Amino acid sequence: MDKVLLPVAGRSLLDRTLDAVADADPIVVVGPERPTERAVQWTREEPPDGGPLAAVHAGLARLPAGTRVVAILAADHPHLTPETLARLRGSLTADLRAGGAVLAETGGRPQWLLGVWRVSALRAAMPDEVRDKPIRALLAPLAPIHVPATPTETSDVDTPEDLDRARTLDD
Repeated sequence: MDKVLLPVAGRSLLDRTLDAVADADPIVVVGPERPTERAVQWTREEPPDGGPLAAVHAGLARLPAGTRVVAILAADHPHLTPETLARLRGSLTADLRAGGAVLAETGGRPQWLLGVWRVSALRAAMPDEVRDKPIRALLAPLAPIHVPATPTETSDVDTPEDLDRARTLDD
């Protein structure tokens, strides 16, 4: 089964992620089209399955001119909330030098696919070749603010045990 369609509390991982950015316009999802409860714009990285950096590149191409801030989120983190995103945006707004703000686990380890970023910084730093390149190579030099995360915000679903844990956290 497609991981992002796995249910937690009756909703897919993808729909739960989309809930966290419900106030965004547009909402761009990179990957194969799937059923969602909210309207989104779909796009694919080129080539398909070219990795997270290729996905970010494809998503940026779909943003309208004038977009200043974008959330970059993996869809397998079931406990993100609009408050999480508001905290990230607030941190970014408070520091005009930072290129982004990312959730950081205990110990300070940044979660590169749980953040908000200045679109201008992303576009300026984007390499010509994006296929199978590490996302950290693009994002780390942008000096993002590390926003302390709760353990649930950074929990992801990579294994059946992770899925069970995510479902337990929602009870």
